[in-house]
Amino acid sequence: QVQLVESGGDSVQAGGSLRLSCAASTRTYCLGWFRQAPGKGPEGIAGINTDDGTTYYADSVKGRFTISQDKAKNTVYLQMNDLKPEDTGMYFCAATRGNICGWWGSYSSWGQGTQVTVSS
Repeated sequence: QVQLVESGGDSVQAGGSLRLSCAASTRTYCLGWFRQAPGKGPEGIAGINTDDGTTYYADSVKGRFTISQDKAKNTVYLQMNDLKPEDTGMYFCAATRGNICGWWGSYSSWGQGTQVTVSS
C-alpha cells in the first residue's frame, strides 16, 4: 500500500484560502482528495491523472478548488479558494491502484487526514 502524508489544514474565516499538500511514497496512476464533514459520509472532491494531468472535480467545489501535482515528487496539492463553512471537514489524500481517475471508487489508499475548519 502506498503511503500518503497530508499537510496544510487549518482554521480560516469564510472567503479565505488554504493549500493542502500530499506526498506519496511512490508513483500511482491517480491521486485525489476526499473530505468528510461532521456527521456525514466521505465525499470525493478532486482527482488527477498523474500521467497526463487530466483533472476531475465534484460539482460542490468546481470553480473554487484546483488540484495540481509535482510529478517528480509524487506530490499532489489542493488549492482551496473562497472557502465556505460547508467546506469544513477532515480532508483525506487518496491514491488508486487502477487508472480510472474520475471514478471515486478507484481510490483505495488513504492518508491520515488533515482538518479544515471554516468559520463565518
